[in-house]
Amino acid sequence: MKILLLFSILFAGLLPVAFAADRPNIILILTDDQDMEAIGAYGGDVWTPNLDRMAAEGMLFSNAFVTSTVCTPSRYSFLTGRYASRSTSDIFLHENPAGHQAYTAFNMGLEENNLNIGAMLSQAGYRTGFVGKYHVSGVENLRTPKDFEERGLRYVGRDLKDTAAATATFTHNELQYRKMLTDRGFDWVKNVYLGNLDNPYNQHNLEWTIEAALEFIEDSTGTPDEDKPFYLHFCTTLTHGPDGSWSRSLGEPLVSGAGRLKAPIEPEGMMTRKDLWAELEKRGLDPEKGHAGHSWVDAGVGAIFKKLKQLGIDDNTIVIFTTDHGSRQKGSLFDADGAQVPFIVRWPAQIPGGIKSDELVQSIDIVATAYELADAQLPENYDLDGHSLTPLFANGVSDSWRDHVYLELGWGKAIRTKEFKYVATRYTQAQVDQIRKADIAQLPALMSPLNRLGIGTRGAVNPNFYAEDALFHMTSDATELNNLFGQKKYE
Repeated sequence: MKILLLFSILFAGLLPVAFAADRPNIILILTDDQDMEAIGAYGGDVWTPNLDRMAAEGMLFSNAFVTSTVCTPSRYSFLTGRYASRSTSDIFLHENPAGHQAYTAFNMGLEENNLNIGAMLSQAGYRTGFVGKYHVSGVENLRTPKDFEERGLRYVGRDLKDTAAATATFTHNELQYRKMLTDRGFDWVKNVYLGNLDNPYNQHNLEWTIEAALEFIEDSTGTPDEDKPFYLHFCTTLTHGPDGSWSRSLGEPLVSGAGRLKAPIEPEGMMTRKDLWAELEKRGLDPEKGHAGHSWVDAGVGAIFKKLKQLGIDDNTIVIFTTDHGSRQKGSLFDADGAQVPFIVRWPAQIPGGIKSDELVQSIDIVATAYELADAQLPENYDLDGHSLTPLFANGVSDSWRDHVYLELGWGKAIRTKEFKYVATRYTQAQVDQIRKADIAQLPALMSPLNRLGIGTRGAVNPNFYAEDALFHMTSDATELNNLFGQKKYE
């Protein structure tokens, strides 16, 4: 009996060590501007066999949200596990001095203290990699040649033509973008877009980024880091832009974020562009009306899963698929095609297949989950807002899970529960004075939460977009058309 007791104590003492040795590889696949209906598993009329299989073999979340619905603040949360209004980057603090209401927009970058997932997991013994779209450097909106030169970059003018010199400029800059991310703590970085696509190379090239992702995964299973698990932050530029831009991009295989390539890239295990187009036509799905982008993303996901299987690391690799925000109502705090996003998690070693969860999860939870799985030791000054998803992995529910999520964008803030959403927009006194004096044609931009037209007013298709206060009963009014604020029943 004593021997058994001693064995039990020793075995229990070894558990943390055994867990550390078996820590999972972690891959985040982050798309751009993708709506839930772009995936078959969510009921979309699309061809996404790999994502549908990922959902069938893992967990599909129906109540997943980003923190903000434009690129920079959303991606900041994906990299830090914090709300963007917590940013302490110079650009953010310059626009948001202490004691003032925080304005969250395209005005932040990753901080020099490197409190982010790349640096923290690297310190925890992971090999960390970044591929694709960054958009949180704080310098995406450079305008003058001097702005570029001060950062070791070559000037990219709006009228730049497709020449050998232009390719040299893009190639030089892409190498500098890599350094920006290694300076922020990532161990390995390749094939980076600083932000959105730029002329004259403004076509998507998923293969260019998938090839780098596969290289990182394969390199991470061999010397010199064969004993290290890995974390990959993979960000495709798809499906940003109008539907037609995706099909046009399929016809430009030599265009990349580093300029014009010498030859097309065909990553191992990924369906070719020609075969993808033919398959869509065979299925009666028009490649020029959105299907090209959705199925193209899916083909890239398929290549990643094939690589994991080939290397024998599929079972203990957790893959999370989601997007930075929706498309049609980005720039607002509405759910549909805005703050509510596709969110699929697959981890064969720990998550049973075919689970659907309606718990409220958010983009900040991915970082928190990674830190728990990696047993990362965080500094005391790291304000982590996310919750680890691990309590949900068994069956998609947890009695102790959160009952609300918080959303922020510009001057707008929202609280979302499963049943209700409350949205409040509050302007500064200076803005109120400006609105009162403005011409009527200026009001749509001035009164939007982002204070701009275009992306700032996409949500104006909803008649409640300009409401100072709005309350919606989400279970009966998913499109948020019936504003209940002010009704006695809800006071």
